[in-house]
Order: sequence, then structure tokens, then C-alpha cells
Amino acid sequence: MRDDDHRPDTAQAELSARTGFAGNRLSRDGEHRTDASLAEALAHPAARLFLASGDKWLLRTGTAADPLFSRAEAEALGAGLAGSVLLGTDMAGQPHLAARLAEEMAPADGMALVDLRSIAMQGLLDPDSEGQLGQAAHLLGWHARNRFCARCGGETVAEAAGYRRRCPACGDVIFPRTDPVTIMLVHDGEGRCVLGRQPRFPEKFWSCLAGFVEAGETVEDAVRRETLEEAGLAVSRVDYLASQPWPFPGSLMIGCMALAPAAPIVFDATELEACRWFGRDEVRAMLAGTHPDGLAVPQRFAIAHHLIKAFADG
Repeated sequence: MRDDDHRPDTAQAELSARTGFAGNRLSRDGEHRTDASLAEALAHPAARLFLASGDKWLLRTGTAADPLFSRAEAEALGAGLAGSVLLGTDMAGQPHLAARLAEEMAPADGMALVDLRSIAMQGLLDPDSEGQLGQAAHLLGWHARNRFCARCGGETVAEAAGYRRRCPACGDVIFPRTDPVTIMLVHDGEGRCVLGRQPRFPEKFWSCLAGFVEAGETVEDAVRRETLEEAGLAVSRVDYLASQPWPFPGSLMIGCMALAPAAPIVFDATELEACRWFGRDEVRAMLAGTHPDGLAVPQRFAIAHHLIKAFADG
């Protein structure tokens, strides 16, 4: 179970706060950053850094995983501090940053490199650290993909301690991109819901339908379009339920409940391996891990779990 005791009462009551990567409590203060902000943060004696090698993160192992390193430790490990990103400051005013290590670095004894999805699925970190690590993955990935200007092709430079990039050649300013994705629990209002399987899913694993919001499209229309395309069902009412930062590589999952008549499903076989209606009792068994055929749904770190549970709870 996720520990949300550190949250204010209002945030603790939000369903979004129970999802993975949503626990970030840093003060980001992006509006007040200057050209000196990164150097000042790195010079702070209590500065701590998350360190990435490829798509994995360095953790101290032992009784509890620890993803944060001092500046001296980061430099000794070969971190590229000039390209680091200031994530924000914690409640004690200590800066937290993210930086990259060599792609093929070999962790020393007592350390391990672990990918972000595994960190979340195994619950290796507290929600606050997990959320900060998600922010770090999102921003470092965005910087790596925006080294050159889309307008003129010139090489861009990081500014505002990593919160934007600028092209010195044409002056274009680029801000971190977040891609909205709708994820929906489609139900008939009478105790049945729709779940699907993608070919890449583990065996017997089922989840909600999902898809990117397209240009000029509302969230509600994206839910309707994706459901029609993937399952052949016409959605009427759409209700927002919760959201989740999803740093793979940089999305915001927008969770909705969608009402559709209990018509036969005609699913898109290029997108899905299977798609069908499930009764509420069957869904409850999947959540409890007691389904007679071993069918399963996403774990608690994923917003899909909470959408499915909301349906199961009626």
C-alpha cells in the first residue's frame, strides 16, 4: 500500500495522489530561476542528485534503496554536472537535481542500476522520491531529444537550470513537452466494463483502453474517438476521475470513466490482441488475485488500477 501520510488532507483525498510518480513534494519555483540558479544549487552544501545511466537509475542498495547522491559523490562517479537539471528544493530548502552518468557505467558494490518502471512496480522508493525520479526522467529525456532547434537546426542550450532551452541562432525558446493521453474505463452503467490486451502485455494481463489526445481535440472527444477506434463502441457520457504523470517518456495520463451501451465489441486487431466485456464480480476477482483463470490487471502504481477499482467498487 502506498504511504500518503505526508500529504496535506486535500491532496490525500485526491485519487491522483495514490498513483505512481504523483508524490513529488519539491518546490519547483520555475518562474524565478536565473542564469545563476544551476550553479547556486550545485554549490549548496546539501545539494543531492539523482543519477541516470542510459534508461536506468543508480540506487544504493541495502535495507532501503537510496537514489540521492552528494555533489562530491556524483563527481567521483563521473556525472556530467554541466548538463544537470534543477528539479526543485525540498521542505528543508535543499536542492535536488538530476544528472547523467556514462551510458555503460558499472555500479560498485552496494549499488545497482534499476529502470524506472521496475522501481515503481517494486515500490523501492517512498512516493516523494519516486515522484521526483519521474520528474527527473521526464526532463533529462526531454533535454536529450531537443539538442537542436526545430526551426533552424541550430544547437540549443539549456537555461533556467534546465527548465527550458534556447536556440542562440534564431532565438527560439523551447519548453519541456508533456503529451496528454486519455485512459478510460468504459462501462455500460449496468455492471459491465471493457478491458483490452495489447500484444506486448504479459500473458493474462488486461487493462483499460488508452490513446493520445490529437491536435484540436477535447479530452472527451479523444475518449470517444479512441473507444470507437479500438473497440467499436459509441461512448456518450465522459467523466474525469484522476490523472498521473507518466515519464515514459513524458506524458500525462488523464483517467476517465466512459459510458457506452453494452453492444458487441469489434476491436482493432492492429492495436489490440483481445478486447471484451467483463462483469463486476470478475473484475473484483482480478483485482484480488483470485480469478479462476489467473487473469490480472495493473498494479496500484498505474492509474489504470484505480480506474478499474473505481468500477469494481461501484
